[in-house]
Amino acid sequence: MQVINDNECSWINDLNPRSNIKKLKKNEECEWLIIGAGYTGLSAARKLGQLFYNQKILLVDAQLAGEGASARNSGYLVDTTLNDGFTSNKELDNYKKKTDIYKLGIETVKRFVKEYQVDCDWNECGKYFASSKLEDKKILEKFSNTLSKLGFEHNILSKEELKKRLGTNFYNIALYTNGGILLHPGKLVRAMIDTLPENINLYENTLLLNWEKVNDKVICKFKDGLIKTKNIIFATNGFLKTLGIKSNYNFPITLTASMTRSLSDEEFISLGEAKEWGVLPVRPMGATIRMTKDRRILIRNTAEVYNPYQMSKSELTKRSLKQKIGIKKRFPQLPNDIIQSSWSGIVSRTRNSSQIFEKIDENIFVAGCYNGSGIGVGTLFGEQIAIKASNENTKEIEIIEARNEPTWLPPDPFLSLGVRARLFYERLRARSEI
Repeated sequence: MQVINDNECSWINDLNPRSNIKKLKKNEECEWLIIGAGYTGLSAARKLGQLFYNQKILLVDAQLAGEGASARNSGYLVDTTLNDGFTSNKELDNYKKKTDIYKLGIETVKRFVKEYQVDCDWNECGKYFASSKLEDKKILEKFSNTLSKLGFEHNILSKEELKKRLGTNFYNIALYTNGGILLHPGKLVRAMIDTLPENINLYENTLLLNWEKVNDKVICKFKDGLIKTKNIIFATNGFLKTLGIKSNYNFPITLTASMTRSLSDEEFISLGEAKEWGVLPVRPMGATIRMTKDRRILIRNTAEVYNPYQMSKSELTKRSLKQKIGIKKRFPQLPNDIIQSSWSGIVSRTRNSSQIFEKIDENIFVAGCYNGSGIGVGTLFGEQIAIKASNENTKEIEIIEARNEPTWLPPDPFLSLGVRARLFYERLRARSEI
């Protein structure tokens, strides 16, 4: 597997290019090694740097830090989710455990943003679960009942109100929740890189080829060197399976998204000058779509089992056409050439939409599989897995470990066939929502 950097993602292209990129060029020994420099790995590194300021800590990523899924997602920091996988969580207690983790994730990110005065376009504007199909009102009413029991502020909106708020006639019904936060994922993860403690050594574009435990040490082999470490944390999320980590409990899904250029004043007025908003689909394979602070429209309406993970330009163009159709269905007055960039990214899933957070050997730890909620949960899990690896405990760890653990998955080819079949079925159900 080769992971490459590309220049297709608008969130990343909004940022100034970084300098002083270091690759591993020699053999190293350290007390702590973290594999993966996204939200989880960066959060773990920051916490370890604070706890062990006199110890050697290495952070390694196969591409540029923060430029994987962390900078490529849709920028939703969620408090609630309606479709969080391929199984529905009907039990109230299980759903509460899930939302308790989301709440801790929001608090963790908010604390970081406040402490380091991060400008990431933070907007506590809530979010919408919306559909063009009136029959989906039944789904939203059931969801509303669950949210009411758990004390979440929300309300169901009709077509007329949605037109005012979103600037489109496309949606007929939606449930709005107050607690969701929209942000710029690229700016947030860049801030996490820029504020790493001084005792963190970051190696980028450094692909882990293989690893093994020898006696009480973990030896990791890279193209241009070895790292021997006393303790290791795997934080590679969608790439855990390729490293043989919890292989029968997680699988990657490739998503693609597109973003328009900023709307002109005339175009923005034609949409009713709607303030920043974010819509999540009622049906799992429907479109995620949002209006950004700077008047750009982002849409994500494809998900598939895809290998290799990085799509070619020609393959990405095919998916971009679906996103163009999705935008035109909602905003037919916008020009055909309004999309500025399209990109792919990886999300990690488990069968029951739970997350991985555990010690898998005496000095080996792993956190990942956020099922599309990685901004908050990934940041939280990174911090807390570092604390757990330090043989400490917190109330956050107790809440995390009270969740349902991921359930077993069949091996390939049965897994891939099953996931493809499920995705195909969900695409058919949501074909009007693309």
